Amino acid sequence: MSRALGVLLALLLLLVSACGGDDGSGGAGGPAAGSAAGEPGKAGGSDVLTWGDGDYGVVLAHGAAFDAASWEVQATAIAEQGATVVAVEDIGTEAIEAAVQSLRDDGIERVALVGGSAGADAILRLASEQPYLADQLVLLSPNTVVDGLGEEPKLFIASEDEPGTDVPQELVDASEGDDNQTLIVRGSAHAQNVFDTEQGAEVMAALLERLDVA
Repeated sequence: MSRALGVLLALLLLLVSACGGDDGSGGAGGPAAGSAAGEPGKAGGSDVLTWGDGDYGVVLAHGAAFDAASWEVQATAIAEQGATVVAVEDIGTEAIEAAVQSLRDDGIERVALVGGSAGADAILRLASEQPYLADQLVLLSPNTVVDGLGEEPKLFIASEDEPGTDVPQELVDASEGDDNQTLIVRGSAHAQNVFDTEQGAEVMAALLERLDVA
């Protein structure tokens, strides 16, 4: 998928999602009208929602103010690129690892981890303990810097006026590997709230481009 096509798809998806203020405070982060609901299930005893049945795996870990269903618009778009997408309800490291293992048990070898805020921090803890667990990381508004990350590609996203906007660059500086990048967008929206702002299309396009497995 070209970047231009990714941007167009992101714009179409965001047109059907709820619109919030640029500061992200009004965004509910809930499902958009017309998006496909995730299929409820279990991974290691924890509740999950699943979209798609592709041969690339993506595990989504939400922020503290959200839930698994809050990823519905993004999960639907990622699944349409040829992925099996699993959103965990429990954002503890054990639940995230169980979701990865569930995908691998189904024969999916490559798995990316995507998280926002508290979910991003949980992924960072897990990835620092198991640096070869995931094939890549895409993290929105991570709050902490960790050591021990592996060489997998990483994209750290934040808004320029939110607290901790220096964390993405600190993570890049502390990370192994040659493909570690930051995306800093305008505004102050934190983590998943950014999808309900004018910057949502840019972030969505970057997310889809990173997870393009077609």
